[in-house]
Amino acid sequence: MSWQNNGGGDRGPWGQGPKKGGGGQPPDIDELIRKGQDKFRSAFGGGGSGGGSGSFGGGRNFGMIIGGLLVFWLFTCFYTVNAGEEGVVLRFGKFVKTSQPGIHFHFRPIESVEITNTEEERETQVGFVNEKERQMLTGDENIVDAQFTVFWQVNDVYAFQFNLKDQAESVKSIAESAMREVVAKTEVERVITSDKAGIEEEVRQISQRILDEYQAGIEVVRVNLDEVRPPEEISDAFNDVQKAEADRDRTISLAMLEQNRIVPEARGQAAKMLQEAEAYKERVIAEAEGEASRFEAILVEYSKAKDVTRSRLYLDTMQQILSGTDKIVIDGNGGGVVPYLPLNELNRRSLQAPSSQPNSGQ
Repeated sequence: MSWQNNGGGDRGPWGQGPKKGGGGQPPDIDELIRKGQDKFRSAFGGGGSGGGSGSFGGGRNFGMIIGGLLVFWLFTCFYTVNAGEEGVVLRFGKFVKTSQPGIHFHFRPIESVEITNTEEERETQVGFVNEKERQMLTGDENIVDAQFTVFWQVNDVYAFQFNLKDQAESVKSIAESAMREVVAKTEVERVITSDKAGIEEEVRQISQRILDEYQAGIEVVRVNLDEVRPPEEISDAFNDVQKAEADRDRTISLAMLEQNRIVPEARGQAAKMLQEAEAYKERVIAEAEGEASRFEAILVEYSKAKDVTRSRLYLDTMQQILSGTDKIVIDGNGGGVVPYLPLNELNRRSLQAPSSQPNSGQ
């Protein structure tokens, strides 16, 4: 079969020059192979176009390169998981297994490892940069600026790597939502002063519940309310309100102290009056019972000797009546009628005698 170039002169199939003297020769195959070997050896550091020794040297260098690459590949396939860490092995992006602390092997580049520290306490701050994040409405319709920090750890590396896209941002959003929920049902005074610990614990519980529902593999360790204050625009008015509330509480406290002092005294007086009334009752009852007993005894004696008892009762009664009065006794059997007896003068002197004693003493 003849090879012919339509452009003019005849050329061979390997781009040789025009044929001379009738029919050209094909190129030497051995020469082409030798040139290819020389180019390969020169590319990998071999000596020029030598004989068998040059080919042996080039093959040895090529083997060393391949061996070095193999050693380097094996070295990169080993990885270490430190204490407090766990590794997640992925094959073409798909989960294969988890790795505990120690030295492990994986096939690179078809496998990769994501190592996560499970003992590190991470923190996410809310309200320190963005003003809108920290402004919240309280249960009594006041506004406060709440800056807080969420401390959390990873407790499930598989869920942590695959169930949440941006873990830190997710924790921040969930904690902010939980804080707004708790503050919205709490009075401002409790948020700022008295119930910060209770609010922190309730926010932690709500955040943990939401993260568990998402299967995030995150444990919320604690929540710290770093600073809670009224916004700067209303701080003066808020301070006035707080002062008024403090004055009110102080007045109530003073009133309670006065009440605590008066009430026991009143109760003591009431108890004293009750005791005196009981004693009076007992005394009256005893006297009445004694009078009744005495009357019964007199009645017995009266029934035995009525005249004597009647006379005795008469004399006792007259003694009780006349013992406290001035008396003038006139004996009717004294030997006749006295012509003149100044009874009124005697009564007047007897009445004036006690009052004249102090004047005589002077």
